[in-house]
Amino acid sequence: MNAPGATAHTVLVATTRERDPRPGTFFNGERAGSLSYAEFTVSVPPKHIPGQVELTATPPGDPDADFVVRDAEYLDGDKAFVQALNAQLVKRPKGSRSVFVFVHGYNTMFAEGLYRVSQVAADSKSTSVPVLFSWASRGKLGDYVYDNNSATMARDSLEHVIRLALASDAERVDLIAHSMGNWVTVETLRQMRISGNVPNKNKIGLIILAAPDIDLDVFKSDMSRFPGNHKPFFIVLSKDDKALGISSFIAGGQSRVGAAANVQDLTALGATVIDLTDVKADDPTNHDKFAQLAAVAPALRGVLENGVGARPGASRQEAAGSALGSIVTLPVTLLGAPVRIIAGQ
Repeated sequence: MNAPGATAHTVLVATTRERDPRPGTFFNGERAGSLSYAEFTVSVPPKHIPGQVELTATPPGDPDADFVVRDAEYLDGDKAFVQALNAQLVKRPKGSRSVFVFVHGYNTMFAEGLYRVSQVAADSKSTSVPVLFSWASRGKLGDYVYDNNSATMARDSLEHVIRLALASDAERVDLIAHSMGNWVTVETLRQMRISGNVPNKNKIGLIILAAPDIDLDVFKSDMSRFPGNHKPFFIVLSKDDKALGISSFIAGGQSRVGAAANVQDLTALGATVIDLTDVKADDPTNHDKFAQLAAVAPALRGVLENGVGARPGASRQEAAGSALGSIVTLPVTLLGAPVRIIAGQ
């Protein structure tokens, strides 16, 4: 049933999770032997609060108050997935036919990832087609190692999905990863770079790494595969991220990229840092601050695309030059705090 004022968002799904026969579950946290695809219509409630995902305690939920799945169907293989993607793209006018692929993090059940990508799409008012890449997380705090191995196993599958998106009718493909999802994303992009064979790579747009749960030294090694000073990576971090503090403890005290104390370690690699340390989080671990950025997406995209610190009307070449080493404050606030952006050097 539709609720007055609710908004519907079509999300395409590619997943390495096992299909679940239980009604309304679709996929569980176990690993499948191959990719599965699906298409969902998610209803966002009329009184939705930006940055949050309103979940019901008693499924299937009330569309007046909760995120709910309105329609869902499995898709039969690569061809059906691309056909469904192109069917969504053609609904957009030329020049706006873009895709954003979202890769969730550790301790995330399938429904949580589905609702999170829907929240990002709703709050950003994005015209891009949202695609969820969901790897086999069990959604349990005690399964960190299982999740890490599941993410690692998903590299080839994510590469396959990115290549399908690049081969589709999309004019642009953006990537957004969160937490441990950054591990599989960066490793995937690294192996694509090493292959030397990426047709339509000019379609790749923003690569946003939110709260990356990646060893800093490993990230530095990965970045060596991307030549040039200014890399296409935008790192969303918060120095008070408690979840990454625990991850660092598990990893023997090694710093995680998403909680780096010295942002110059990252900007020296050519990445642009979006520092949310001063932003008050909606979650107790300070790990999901990235979700609040969606509400200011237009302003953020303008800064990132035109160059940090660029003068109004500057060319892209001038903007790129002025971006190196610049620091700006986004002309909006999140919960009363400025967002700092530090460009790659």
